[in-house]
Amino acid sequence: MDSGRCVQALVALRCAIGAGAWLAPRRSGRAFGLDPGANPQAPYLVRLFAVRDAALGYGLGTSDEGRRVWWLRIGIACDFADAVAGVLAGRRGELGGPATVLVSTAALGAVALGVTALRSEQSVA
Repeated sequence: MDSGRCVQALVALRCAIGAGAWLAPRRSGRAFGLDPGANPQAPYLVRLFAVRDAALGYGLGTSDEGRRVWWLRIGIACDFADAVAGVLAGRRGELGGPATVLVSTAALGAVALGVTALRSEQSVA
């Protein structure tokens, strides 16, 4: 997949997940295997994640070629941290097995997409 397609996919995913999670935090939490009913603070935390993801998508989507690499690196770092947080939460029993796999795999998928786009960007530069 070329850089342009990877970037478009990342922008679309980040903006869709960000908007969806902001507008429907309980439903979004459940989609990722979480139990927002068991934690009344969960919608607030989901919205924090939503804003970050939407901001990353907006930044990547509106950046010029010179800044795109910067946004890709930041996104990769955030996604990798999300994957690590998912694994740690699973090990500590804070997430169930299916939720751990789902959130960590989704984050690692975004890392892979970001790395692919970054490599393509750097090979063009």
